[in-house]
Amino acid sequence: MSVGDRKQAYFAKLAKLLEEYPKIIIVGADNVGSNHMQKIRKNLRGKGILLMGKNTMVRKAIRGAADNNPKLNAVLPHVRGNVGLIFAKEDLSAIKKIVTENRVSAPAKAGAIAPCDVIVPAGPTGMEPTQTSFLQALNIASKIVKGQVEIINDVKLIVTGQKVGSSESTLLAKLNIKPFSYGLAIQTIYDEGSIYEASVLDMTDEDIVAKFRSGVKNVAAVSLAIGYPTVASLPHLIINGYKNVLSISLATDYTIKEAEKLKNYLANPSAFAAATTPAPATSKGAAPAKEEKPKKEEPKEEEDEDMGLGLFD
Repeated sequence: MSVGDRKQAYFAKLAKLLEEYPKIIIVGADNVGSNHMQKIRKNLRGKGILLMGKNTMVRKAIRGAADNNPKLNAVLPHVRGNVGLIFAKEDLSAIKKIVTENRVSAPAKAGAIAPCDVIVPAGPTGMEPTQTSFLQALNIASKIVKGQVEIINDVKLIVTGQKVGSSESTLLAKLNIKPFSYGLAIQTIYDEGSIYEASVLDMTDEDIVAKFRSGVKNVAAVSLAIGYPTVASLPHLIINGYKNVLSISLATDYTIKEAEKLKNYLANPSAFAAATTPAPATSKGAAPAKEEKPKKEEPKEEEDEDMGLGLFD
């Protein structure tokens, strides 16, 4: 197959995917090898389709598909750098889980930009005592214990965003530490015309409900502040109106059914206080008094004393 035929087949495949699948995940593919890519494709089988290609070809195909679906134009600004497209129909959270789980450990190569902090832990290194000068060049405190070099304290060797030097790379290789992990990185999500960040996929149902409630509260607050009634502010307007009517009824001789109990309370609060006093407390207080009476047998004691005196007499 010639180069032109391959390009035509690629355009046809991409156009079909853009027409068939309503959701697209744009992923960064830096430092992802071909074997790793095949493994990800295999794990995505049945849930999504991963397609890689030159950005110029992808943009051209998207522009052609946008003639029938203008919403696809929103994807164009995000097709830059080393990226790929994952086409999906199902829940994107499941696809995100597959993508994040398929990462491989990698050594810190000299000249690479560190994606995370690298900390060398304290403890034995397995290195010979002759290599202490190598650690000293990196300002790493060490000592010799049982014939091997031991690092005294944890050392932050590389900071995120820093270029890995040859000394750091050599040390990590000697310690058999692979500090970096690489895989597809979700950058942007297209969902039927909407564009949002990957962090949205981490939101739970509770988070969505909380966001919705917060939005409703804001709408209600604005509506009440400007005096413009909305569905969100309607319950507040009704309860505020009820409070006003109740206040007028309490302040005047005009009575409504809902205000009768409050008016009776204001007219005779002591009656309500007596009604709310717990009756069982009195009966409980009286019960011990009745129980204590049989315990006091004073008359019997006096009779016993008289009987004693009579006998001595």
